[in-house]
Amino acid sequence: MDRNRIERIVEEVISQTGRISPAPANQAPMSNVTENKGTVKKIAIGADHGGFPLKESLVKFLESKGYRVADQGTDSSAAVDYPDFAVKVARAVASGDCDRGIMIDSLGMASAMAANKVRGIRAAMCYDLTTARSSREHNDANVLTLGGKILEFALAAEIVDLWLTTAFAGGRHWPRVNKVMAIERRRQ
Repeated sequence: MDRNRIERIVEEVISQTGRISPAPANQAPMSNVTENKGTVKKIAIGADHGGFPLKESLVKFLESKGYRVADQGTDSSAAVDYPDFAVKVARAVASGDCDRGIMIDSLGMASAMAANKVRGIRAAMCYDLTTARSSREHNDANVLTLGGKILEFALAAEIVDLWLTTAFAGGRHWPRVNKVMAIERRRQ
């Protein structure tokens, strides 16, 4: 099955589900689910050396859109370790200092893995508009990870813009997100 066909199917499924209402009163959402937190104002952004050029372009893009940006580094294309910066971005979001986070490494996968180790973080690697929309509507992702070596700036900017402006749909998604968050509260 080709990628375009898969994206059309996902778009169709998403459009059929429509907007879902918030959780019922007898089903209290977890406090770190962000549906009712309002507009995104401050964004933590970071990158390793593979994501540095895209990060620099996205910082300018975000500032031009009126967002406050908390740059977590790196400051050059010199080799660094992605976990160091993914954790800084994730902690800035988990602490409430920033509303959302964006982390860029070469492919986006490694940073998602690292950021998801921070309690309260739901990091999603997105590579197109469908994954960006779904990560917010269905999963209430609060950190976006991108691949600096696989995304051109124009598409990355579209992904970021859509991701930052898409609300969590709630409804049938509340229990699922709560189950994901419950996993990190359990002792293994």
